[in-house]
Amino acid sequence: MLKRCYALAAAVAVTLIAPLSANAQTYPSKPITIIVPASPGGVTDMLGRILAQHLISDWGAQVIVENRPGANNQVAAEYVKQQPGDGYTLFIGPETTFIVNPSLYPDLRYSLKDFTPISGLVQIFHGLILNPSVPAKNVGDLVALAKAKPGTLNYGTYGVGSSGHLNMELFALMTGTQLVAVHYKGATPALQDVIAGHIQMMFVSIGSAMPQVKAGAVKMIADGAPRRMRLLPDMPTIAENGYPAFTAVSWFALFGPAGMPADVTAKIGAEVQKMFADPDVKKNFLDAQYFESIAGSPEELTNRINTEEPIWHKLIETAHIKVE
Repeated sequence: MLKRCYALAAAVAVTLIAPLSANAQTYPSKPITIIVPASPGGVTDMLGRILAQHLISDWGAQVIVENRPGANNQVAAEYVKQQPGDGYTLFIGPETTFIVNPSLYPDLRYSLKDFTPISGLVQIFHGLILNPSVPAKNVGDLVALAKAKPGTLNYGTYGVGSSGHLNMELFALMTGTQLVAVHYKGATPALQDVIAGHIQMMFVSIGSAMPQVKAGAVKMIADGAPRRMRLLPDMPTIAENGYPAFTAVSWFALFGPAGMPADVTAKIGAEVQKMFADPDVKKNFLDAQYFESIAGSPEELTNRINTEEPIWHKLIETAHIKVE
């Protein structure tokens, strides 16, 4: 009798566990849709398409990349929130989706609990670039200039609450300077106006800055990495110029709707890590764009969001940043 009880208990345990493992074994059995909260051509779109390529080549999956731009990622996030948590709808989420929008939009119709964090993707450090006419060779020169002429230096952003906006507001707060924001509808028009001299400076991704730096159209006096970048060992960081807590970075991660099976989440996460470990991807995608992989566990991604959200909430409150 005792043996029969053990056998029955074991059979029940197997029955309970089997559906979980079966999820990953049969996944994917239908097309996967990757939702990108931006128009084609940008970093978010690039990430969606390279992930799609690897899911197709490695799994033989059918994958659709669907662009749903609008409202600082809200349009896409709200759509994904409403989809089944079965792993067949994925979302490329820029960091602003979960660490900035909750403070910018009091009526936000989603939160992190509506999603399943899967894995980080990449982080992109930003360079502090100036028009060549600005008489500053380094961070110290720029801070001295800004303090000598408060409110006269203009900087470009790619919209209220964008990383280019918040990073410069953090820089101004840490350095005790008064800088004037000029908001654009994207990084490219802002960069063009720095080149033309209509505005004096901005933070922009290293990948966008370097062609202009090499051409002499702008000068980069420092970057926002916490330590010198492997690909730019001669470029000083703002952190090493007396502001050790400062970083200027954008990052992107992969999410699904809430309720995804753990084994499917793990399978997708493992594929992300495999993709970024590929030497060709490292050389031709990551290094070519000055990106760094942040592929990791769902717990690491969740911890990053929960750590950074209060920091940006405090900055947005202190700087009285509002979306009109």
